[in-house]
Amino acid sequence: MSGEGREIRSGGSGRVAGSRRAFLGTSLGLAAALGGALPARAAQQGVPRRRIPRGGIGMHLYTMRDALARDFAGTLERLAAIGYATVGVSGRHGYGAPDIRRMLDAVGLRAVLEHVAYPTLTGDGLPRALDDLHTLGARWPVVPSLPGALHTPDGFREAARQFNRIGRASREAGLGPVLFHNHGSDHVVVEGTNLYDVLVRETDPELVAFELDVYWAVKGGADPATYFRRHPRRFPALHVKDMAADGGFADVGSGTLDFAGMFAHARVGGVRQWLVEHDSPADPFATARNSYAYLAALRY
Repeated sequence: MSGEGREIRSGGSGRVAGSRRAFLGTSLGLAAALGGALPARAAQQGVPRRRIPRGGIGMHLYTMRDALARDFAGTLERLAAIGYATVGVSGRHGYGAPDIRRMLDAVGLRAVLEHVAYPTLTGDGLPRALDDLHTLGARWPVVPSLPGALHTPDGFREAARQFNRIGRASREAGLGPVLFHNHGSDHVVVEGTNLYDVLVRETDPELVAFELDVYWAVKGGADPATYFRRHPRRFPALHVKDMAADGGFADVGSGTLDFAGMFAHARVGGVRQWLVEHDSPADPFATARNSYAYLAALRY
């Protein structure tokens, strides 16, 4: 997915800083309007109310793929101005890892992970993928999905063996464990076996962890909060994606998912990154603004 470097825009740091300050003033006002009374009520009731650390609110760049294809540097600049601190890389649009790192550094964003295809990580591409993660400044290689042929209990057991091997290589390279990103079909029960649970049970927690997509987990009949409680520290990153009333995708905070209920157990689950995602946004920048405002104001 890497390619020849392209010219990178410069000179935008002043605009970013100014727009970031303007946005923070607006978002603080929004936070007060949406949740300002909540901590006071909670304090009266003796119930702690946490907030997502600002450094933990990120954007999974698949959401922004159309905008990135048109203007990669400009899209990152606008995300930084909204207030995002981190990104998950998913598709490079012809740029190499060094180019993307320069564009991220220019606007003060930090890559925390990259989605890399399962055949790449299980094949000869693993060393290069780990080198690229170092270049990006990221911590976690992520398997975004498994081939359909592996969607059997034996197939997931083979995947678990491969994940342990990949995770060991990642750790030896000075990175974090390999993560797995789920879809709804990963939560089905086949021959009496829950496929996702095979990966959780048969992987080494030191080598393998999970980037839980909460939308797809719920869609598949799973409860994210239950996973956090049953498997502590296995979920360092989330895809925060909301579900519309018709079961489709929605901007975070505008749908039906109980994020406060989920996130009340996020600490025991080991969550460190809350990455916004929407698979088919009508306006990706509106989605980015709406979702950030909701997460920044949320108390749980």
